[in-house]
Amino acid sequence: MSKNGIIIAGAVTAIIISVLAPFMASSNPDGLDKNLINLIGGGSEEHAEEIIGERMPIEYNAPMPDYSIEGMGKPGEVGAIVAGTILMLGISLSLGKVLVKKQGT
Repeated sequence: MSKNGIIIAGAVTAIIISVLAPFMASSNPDGLDKNLINLIGGGSEEHAEEIIGERMPIEYNAPMPDYSIEGMGKPGEVGAIVAGTILMLGISLSLGKVLVKKQGT
């Protein structure tokens, strides 16, 4: 298989996984959320976020919080994850091309 074929196969696989992920993911807090709750001293994820909000000097709102587009349900989750996957693939491929050109010169 050629180098381009491997890249295309990897990209297609990543997009398929990103489409299926919202339907297979657990609704329980993931490892990062669970550690955050433990570090704050227990309670819920909302309680931990409230405490962090009080302590953070900079206000920041994620463009797609909790891997979803607000108000769209599962289609919003799929859209957010696919958009993030495509964005990261584009950045990775662009960075790879720049680095290969620099090595060649």
